[in-house]
Amino acid sequence: MGFGLPKVHPPRRGKISPFQARVISFPSPHAEDVKQIILSVGLLSAAIASAQSVKLDQAIQEAITKNLDLAAERLNISVAETREITARLRPNPVLTVSGQSLNLIGANYSPATPLGPNQLNIHTDFPIERGHKREERVAVAKEEKSLAELGVREVMRQVIAGVQSAYVDVQQAKESVKLAQANLLSLNAVVAANEARLQSGDLAQVELDRSRVAALQYRTAVLQAELQRDQAKTQLQQLMGRRQKSPDFDVADQMRREALATPTTEVARLALTRRPDYLAYQQTQVRSRADLRLQLANGKVDYIIGTEFTRQSAWGISGNSVGLYFSMPLRVFNKNQGEIARAQREIALAGARIGATEAAIQSEVEKALRQYTVSRALLLGLENDLLAKAKSVRDATEYSYRRGEASLVEFLDAQRAFNDAMQTYNEASASYARSLYLIDTVSGATVSGS
Repeated sequence: MGFGLPKVHPPRRGKISPFQARVISFPSPHAEDVKQIILSVGLLSAAIASAQSVKLDQAIQEAITKNLDLAAERLNISVAETREITARLRPNPVLTVSGQSLNLIGANYSPATPLGPNQLNIHTDFPIERGHKREERVAVAKEEKSLAELGVREVMRQVIAGVQSAYVDVQQAKESVKLAQANLLSLNAVVAANEARLQSGDLAQVELDRSRVAALQYRTAVLQAELQRDQAKTQLQQLMGRRQKSPDFDVADQMRREALATPTTEVARLALTRRPDYLAYQQTQVRSRADLRLQLANGKVDYIIGTEFTRQSAWGISGNSVGLYFSMPLRVFNKNQGEIARAQREIALAGARIGATEAAIQSEVEKALRQYTVSRALLLGLENDLLAKAKSVRDATEYSYRRGEASLVEFLDAQRAFNDAMQTYNEASASYARSLYLIDTVSGATVSGS
């Protein structure tokens, strides 16, 4: 049982009902206030919707700021900076204090029992690094810091790619909702027309029921499309790092439709100059070369220069002396040959990975360009050939059905064909937009300015 406003029937000529008199005599100042309130509410709703609508650049910046994986990766830069501090440190001198022949356990020293004299030694050793070890350690630490920065840029590239893909998912889901709502509106109009035809005796009850069933199916399609849209919005907010998901969240940008600005022959070359993962392998090789120089320097022996102060005391007589010492290890067994060989193998390993990554990037670029070419051709073909014809057939069949010249099955077939064509078009538009973002990702354009 429904409740609604009371119906106002047209008054008889010369007479006005009491209800109509109250409506007509509604004071105009209050009506203006109502208009202002409605206008204010509309502006407020628009402002809220605008505040919740996010452009792609804003979504990317928010993801870069709040993404937890990226925040964790940035800590590697701080770790590398601490290693650089350690590399700059010089070796500490060593202080040794010793006592010999001390009268601590009751021994008596005299000319008759010459067990002394008491002796105190203060010895200091100063290591002297050779082979520029400190400079080579600093060089390795700097290369590790550069490698950590490239790691941050690579994670950033992946985060941006994920946000772009999720953004397109929301855009595509919104178009699917619009299409489902338009189809439902069209079927509801047909149902309303059939109800009028049934009352006039021009339509059978079973035909009206069939149209209502079709409208119910499209109503279900609307609910499913809205569910997919809401799920896509939730996923995008998750990638943006939002813990609290807003039900009013929306995207503001339209799907990308521009042609590729970069020549296809330049995409692979740009990828090899901007991709952080490829540059990271090159940096790994540079770091390995610096490590080889460090290991060669570590193979050189270090000198140790020592000084010693000695004080002796016995039988009331005391004396002081100073000594100098020099020591160095003899390179008989350990010449650091293992670490030198390891550094050489790592240089070769980094070179092999550079070649493998270059081949993989070439393959990724070719696939992305192929996807772009096919998506663009499909999109243009749908726009030029399919959409207008499908809409024309649907409109003509609906018009014929309303006039009783076509069956409901024919109209539903035309409606289904139009819906399939529009769904294919929406998927093609989303695929084309994704291909543009994919080219930006594989070419490193998204992080070229980072």
